[in-house]
Amino acid sequence: MSAQDQIRETVEKNDVVLFMKGTKTMPQCGFSSRVAGVLNYMGIDYLDVNVLADAEIRQGIKDFSDWPTIPQLYVKGEFVGGCDIVTEMTLSGELDTLFTENGISFNKEAADKIREANA
Repeated sequence: MSAQDQIRETVEKNDVVLFMKGTKTMPQCGFSSRVAGVLNYMGIDYLDVNVLADAEIRQGIKDFSDWPTIPQLYVKGEFVGGCDIVTEMTLSGELDTLFTENGISFNKEAADKIREANA
């Protein structure tokens, strides 16, 4: 199976996927750490894919999304964005809306606390 097929299968079979450097419990870069931290704090059930463990997946995800950087967040098979976009969406409440519209459970209180702390 090609890297593209693996990636496609992963994003189609999992509601929320974060392609990142490292893992959700041990991120290996600041940007991955920020996005994983938001998802963890909000109580999102997501699959983490460590791109450092597989060079083909690391390059493949960039080609798949036509997005040059990692981390990359997918919700219900759709590419959401990287660290800056996820951060903006979290602070504006758009991420809450995206999760709600897609039936993804999350801790609304935690999301509100993130916005409160960054106001």
